[in-house]
Amino acid sequence: QGQLVESGGGLVQAGGSLRLSCAASGRTFSNYAMGWFRQAPGKEREFVAGLNWSGGSTYYADSVKGRFTISRDNAKNTVYLQMNSLKPEDTAVYYCAARTDYSGSGYDRKKYAYWGQGTQVTVSS
Repeated sequence: QGQLVESGGGLVQAGGSLRLSCAASGRTFSNYAMGWFRQAPGKEREFVAGLNWSGGSTYYADSVKGRFTISRDNAKNTVYLQMNSLKPEDTAVYYCAARTDYSGSGYDRKKYAYWGQGTQVTVSS
């Protein structure tokens, strides 16, 4: 059974940057597509960014395109989310996830079976 652990969250001013990490243990996730999702209070969990097993193909929610960058280091079994030009509306708990269902869209959280516990990102105005 594998485990995903996020880190790197915190409090930052609007316009600032944070880099989230998602470290895998217990099994290798290097051959899984991975994604980052976020959930703000009172809202549903939403897709943020995803990439394929090699990192050669990436895709983003429109709300973060051009500001966030997803990447991975399979040698370290780690996925990253670089977040720049942060806005107060980016405030949420951020989760990484491993995709196990490759039918349909990678934007759909139901396609991901392994989830981390989340890390809080708070952006002040």
